[in-house]
Amino acid sequence: MVTSINMTTLRILLSLFLLGTVQAQLSSNYYAKTCPKALFTIKSAVHKAVAAEHRMGASLLRLHFHDCFGCDASVLLNDTSTFTGEQTAGANAGSLRGFTAIDSIKSQVESVCPGVVSCADILAVAARDSVVVLGGPTWNVLLGRRDSTAASLSTANADIPSPNMDLSGLLSSFSKKGLTAKEMVALAGAHTIGQARCVVFRNRVYNESNVDASFVSSVKSNCPNTGGDNNLTPLDSSTPVEFDNGYFKDLVNNKGLMHSDQQLFNNGSTDSQVTTYTKDPSSFNRDFARAMVKMGNLSPLTGTRGEIRTNCWKTN
Repeated sequence: MVTSINMTTLRILLSLFLLGTVQAQLSSNYYAKTCPKALFTIKSAVHKAVAAEHRMGASLLRLHFHDCFGCDASVLLNDTSTFTGEQTAGANAGSLRGFTAIDSIKSQVESVCPGVVSCADILAVAARDSVVVLGGPTWNVLLGRRDSTAASLSTANADIPSPNMDLSGLLSSFSKKGLTAKEMVALAGAHTIGQARCVVFRNRVYNESNVDASFVSSVKSNCPNTGGDNNLTPLDSSTPVEFDNGYFKDLVNNKGLMHSDQQLFNNGSTDSQVTTYTKDPSSFNRDFARAMVKMGNLSPLTGTRGEIRTNCWKTN
């Protein structure tokens, strides 16, 4: 006869075993047997999309980042009668893009192995491939995520860092997700590609003092004090379509485009790391790749949780 204490112990051991089984499902070769052409199909589609528009590389990387304070493809879901999705969150509204590219990639993957590869994994792989095609580092993407069946506007508003945050707010936002200050700075280097809208950085260039004068003049020419909210300016002033350390070089010269950018080099605790990256691009590449792996594994849905969506923008 099994005692109640033994039954409790068995339940705990079973729970730990099942948790380990779920976690073990994340692996770099997750689709090796079920969809061996998946990674090649995604890579080819990303290369084609970025060749057609270099900015798309930054857009796909940003989609993964904004999803990964969750990593469950919830950011791709359109609003429904039962929930308001994440696309109108403060950090997403009017700026997230690349949805059509993801839909195209998903369609191509579905054609070679229907119902197997999640949208969340496609986001993760597309982000890596976008960085590589623009000259950045590569990394092994751990796979096996499943897609969420809902999204949360309030969670997105609470979790995604704001471009108006001070350093303390940025550190807190990343820390809540288990990411260190070093990892935060490395991930911020994603801004070495892509562009930002005038409405996001207008206050910085018109009202802040720690901005290079010539940089301000050039930015103001495309970002008037009123109007032109959607006018675009590169986040990296020198090499905006190359994944390099140009972003950090801008910061040490007070050319950070957004308030949150310049906060990383503003007589604070992260100044030395920014300086290191300006002198040692290989250390940035290494740290960025490691941080992307860690970020990509934040609270994924695995096992029987979630689903494999047929269309990334709606649940099955």
